[in-house]
Amino acid sequence: MIKPASRTLPEIFESFGEARRNGFLAMKALKDEGRGVVGTFCTYVPVELIMAAGLIPVGLCSTSDETIPEAEKTLPRNLCPLIKASYGFAVTDKCPYMYFADLVVGETTCDGKIKMYELLGKLKEVHVMDLPRTQHKAGSRALWLAEIRALKKILEDRFGAAITDDKLREAIRERNRERALLKELYELSILDPPPLTGLRQLQILFGSQFKFIHQEKVRELEASIKSIREAWQAGERPVQAGAKRILITGCPMGGATEKVVKVIEESGGVVVVYENCTGAKQFDRQVPEDGDPCEALADYYLAIGCSVMSPNPNRLELLGRLCAQFKVDGVVEMLLQSCHTYAVESQRIREFLKERAVPFLSLETDYSAGDTEQLRTRAAAFIEML
Repeated sequence: MIKPASRTLPEIFESFGEARRNGFLAMKALKDEGRGVVGTFCTYVPVELIMAAGLIPVGLCSTSDETIPEAEKTLPRNLCPLIKASYGFAVTDKCPYMYFADLVVGETTCDGKIKMYELLGKLKEVHVMDLPRTQHKAGSRALWLAEIRALKKILEDRFGAAITDDKLREAIRERNRERALLKELYELSILDPPPLTGLRQLQILFGSQFKFIHQEKVRELEASIKSIREAWQAGERPVQAGAKRILITGCPMGGATEKVVKVIEESGGVVVVYENCTGAKQFDRQVPEDGDPCEALADYYLAIGCSVMSPNPNRLELLGRLCAQFKVDGVVEMLLQSCHTYAVESQRIREFLKERAVPFLSLETDYSAGDTEQLRTRAAAFIEML
């Protein structure tokens, strides 16, 4: 039986730490205002449709091992930790965003997530978008455009909203403004030395998805960019001169995977840019603001260079361009255990970077802290070699 999207706090609310309690209270306040909440798992989901319906979009991918033991009572142990953690937070009511979501929108990016959505559908109302596995075929574009229009109708029917073309274009403009600011933020690290550490950059990029009032988010990003730039111009140097400049690619990052960034930066490197979907992959481009807005969204989102696409030239194009733009000394790929599409594509990335004489290191990990010292040893050896 599907749980209703409650406006009350869960019974275990008082046991949570301050940060999670604040998350629950923030979402409850929005629910009390009558706002609908739609949870997503992937950057392929067109959040502009959710915004145009007057709803709150929120990311649901969990990046902590806290609830994985609970998830493993149902899911296999050798499944991707992102999938297990996300499901675990759903069944335990420990994620405020999952708990208050009226609808969850998934996508067919990997077999593990597809099957997990079946189980999640017993707890929450779930709609799954059928994502093509190729970008260059006309049929792929037609399928994805149909999926976007189907999601539009589902949102309208489910929430009684009218998503007009004008509302959708306005949502595209708002989201483009946010993308432009986040790109401006990470491009500050083109400076040498960078004006912020890779860890701070990641925390801003990852944390921005949990700010739900768009105008406030824009103001905060503008203020952050201004203060970081002014501090650097005034002579503040949070990064030591000569630190080896690292690009991170691979699986989504945030939460527990910050350990990869920490061992790199504690070993004499600095992460200047994230190619993965926590960073440049979703902020590098803009959605066209004229023409049919659904077609514009279809073209933009289908072009995302994710490893689920075969072939995947768009990832290579972005990766090569970022390496040159940020003058990187090396590339580190962060792979989550059992993420098969990224693991298989890793060899192609290695070959691509070898052709360009860019050193490459692949690190496989999960959400536990048990491999931190092993990661530190490998990262330190890589940076020493640069």
